[in-house]
Amino acid sequence: MQTSGLLDPFPLWTLLPITIAIALISVDAGFRIGRYRRKRTADEPEAPPAGMVGATLGLLAFMLAFTFGLAGSRFETRRQLVLSESNAIRTAYLRAELLAEPTRTNERTMLREYVETRLVGTQPDKIAESIAKSEDLHKRMWSEAATLVEKEKTAITSLFVQSLNQIIELHEQRIVAGLRSRIPSAIWIGLYSLLILAMMAVGYQEAMASKRRSLAVLMLVIGFSTVMVLIADLDRPGQGFLQVSQESMSDVRKSMD
Repeated sequence: MQTSGLLDPFPLWTLLPITIAIALISVDAGFRIGRYRRKRTADEPEAPPAGMVGATLGLLAFMLAFTFGLAGSRFETRRQLVLSESNAIRTAYLRAELLAEPTRTNERTMLREYVETRLVGTQPDKIAESIAKSEDLHKRMWSEAATLVEKEKTAITSLFVQSLNQIIELHEQRIVAGLRSRIPSAIWIGLYSLLILAMMAVGYQEAMASKRRSLAVLMLVIGFSTVMVLIADLDRPGQGFLQVSQESMSDVRKSMD
């Protein structure tokens, strides 16, 4: 059901040290190359590579900003869909109050169960089970409503069917936004390739400019690595620290009591 991302095999808590290690190894490799070149060209020093380093870091920063914006936009989409679904369920629950018995009780009972299912589905190990149960409830609620419509087709029943249809549509939209809209592997490969090249360039410049390594490089490495891990966090619904709030869905559940 869920589209697998390139970095999914790595837990988020390991991704930051792994990324920092990759960047530091790249800096060290660049430093060694630069030191070697400095010894070989001692009589004819090379021109300072500051411009090349600045351009490489700028390209990496641009790609990070672009990808962060992409992940942030999808995160906001998921947040809006939770709010829209909560409102749709609340509306359907209120409209069900106007239906004839036993449809009224049956539909409201299933809607309460549906909300519980949606809340449980925020747990990573419960996603597949929650989706299957949600789709089963869709069929049951739709069948109940269809039976009522056959008996009496009124404005109220039409409005309730419309609400059910909206709930089903939002369910599909949440699946697409939350499980299938992931950052492509090609972008991750490009980001890590640029990170390696940029950090090698930084190490090379450092070796050409001085025999000692600067602590500022470590800060640069940590900064870029942190942004990359934040992007990975945004790209993993149901995991990590940056999660879509389910407060609106919880409020709907409380209002049903």
